[in-house]
Amino acid sequence: MSRPGVRRVTWHALRARRRDLAGLCGWSLVEALPALLAGLLVARAIDEGFLAGRLLDGLVWLAVLAVAVLVGAAATGRTYRCLGAVVEPFRDEVAAQVVRGSLRDATRAGGHPDSAAVTRLTHQMEIVRDTFAGLLMVTRGFLFSAGAALLGLLALAPVVAVLAAAPMVAGLAVFLAALPAMAAHQRAYVRAGEQLGQSAATALAGHRDVLACGAQARVTADVEHLVSAQAAAERTLARMAAIRSLSLGIGGWLPLVVLLAAAPWLVERGLTAGAVVGALIYVSTGLQPALHTLVQGLGGGGLRYVVTLENILRAGPVSAGPRRSDPATPPPRPSSRPVGRSPAVEVRGLTFGYGPRARPVLRNFSLTVADGEHLAVVGPSGVGKSTLAALVAGLVPPQTGTVHLAGAPVTDAEPEMLAGMRVLVPQEAYVFTGSLADNLRYLRPDVDDQTLEVALDALGARPLATRLGGLGGPVAPAVLSAGERQLIAAVRAWLAPAPLVILDEATGHLDPALEATVESAFARRPGTLVVIAHRISSALRADQVLVLDGDEPVLGTHRELMARSATYRALVGCWDDHVLPPRTAPARRG
Repeated sequence: MSRPGVRRVTWHALRARRRDLAGLCGWSLVEALPALLAGLLVARAIDEGFLAGRLLDGLVWLAVLAVAVLVGAAATGRTYRCLGAVVEPFRDEVAAQVVRGSLRDATRAGGHPDSAAVTRLTHQMEIVRDTFAGLLMVTRGFLFSAGAALLGLLALAPVVAVLAAAPMVAGLAVFLAALPAMAAHQRAYVRAGEQLGQSAATALAGHRDVLACGAQARVTADVEHLVSAQAAAERTLARMAAIRSLSLGIGGWLPLVVLLAAAPWLVERGLTAGAVVGALIYVSTGLQPALHTLVQGLGGGGLRYVVTLENILRAGPVSAGPRRSDPATPPPRPSSRPVGRSPAVEVRGLTFGYGPRARPVLRNFSLTVADGEHLAVVGPSGVGKSTLAALVAGLVPPQTGTVHLAGAPVTDAEPEMLAGMRVLVPQEAYVFTGSLADNLRYLRPDVDDQTLEVALDALGARPLATRLGGLGGPVAPAVLSAGERQLIAAVRAWLAPAPLVILDEATGHLDPALEATVESAFARRPGTLVVIAHRISSALRADQVLVLDGDEPVLGTHRELMARSATYRALVGCWDDHVLPPRTAPARRG
């Protein structure tokens, strides 16, 4: 699907809230009442009251104007209520789009988290909300205020309306002709700021490597170039203000000059003094402020709105229709495909390091995990266990080498296919606000309540479910402990249709007994299990144990590794308090 433009997204937002928009227009009509009546009532007050020697009549006409002003002020409050009903849902929809696009990009094979998306979601989302609201207000203000003033001028004298409207239209045309160039310069300014922020953050994060490589001058020059580019873009944007001033001079001030210069001619043609004053009031309090607000609003907030929303939409396509932003909405279930008897995991010649000059965490690493096998991965902290889990899951691409799941390369797999091949449960488990059933069904939306109950019992989560109020009980992530979040995530993964489960220290916050229950349940589950272990009990339950120690990886059973691996013996010594007797026979796996 191609990415829709700002115009299409904005038009859809307005069409989706036609009723609220109609309410905004209706109250704007009432709010424009003083702009419509001001010149006429002042003209009557002068001609039929003060100049005619009837002071009371003049005051009555001004009192009518005061009532109109009060009515318009009351309508202003209602316009802001209607404005909120249009703007706030639009902000929520765009924010949901950013989240969906960022998660999709971060979890696809070869993808990576996008720090700029966080900026778009926080600071830039507020810019979009505020400028969208401002854009609506200045546009409807110009249409109704300027329209009311022109109608009033027509009621006074058509020739006066022509004299005032002609320069205003000319000034508006000058501004609209320059608007595309203004948008381009605003876009360049925003992009320059974004590039500078990313470059500065990268330089700061890698300052040690910069110093170690002696690259201070080069990095400083790169950042300085971006600073200069942003400054130049800002200066160019500031110069565009001259065009706005020109259009305001033509459209806002020239009508006053024309009317004042033509006043003697108009009086000779029969226009009264009150009508001349009323015409000046329409121009000075109606047309001129309306044009000024429109030019400043479109030239400032309107340009920021267009460019900022373009940045946000780079996160991915916004649907043409309404979409649910509820995180409980499960993703589409991937289509299953036969996996044959290919190894569940096959890694060949894999090398990966965090940076082109960093020491590789894994170098020329190879591993085969048979279909239905239970593998535990152990090693000192920081040796690369979680990195291996991310590589196998397809969350990060290897620098060299290949990773295949059930015979399919993960680097070529779409996110939907990967979701059907493996499920990864990290140490910091994710749960979302919603019901317990919604959380458990996230990876398998069609599962029935009975299966959910079986899963809760199998993984020892029944006490937690009871405390929460059953399957319909609310889940509030902030009030759950880390272990409770891990347990919910484990049940969700156990229910998933994927044949490969990767537990990346996913039971680290559970007590040893509950951890044993959870891992035993996964061991009985049909498919393949890879456990990044933090207790020796996890290794004792596995068919094979992989030891990563920063040198040559060693693979074998617990008994074999006790004889062959000094690193494994040291780990067992550190974990002696948690040692459980090894199982007498391997669990049968489907």
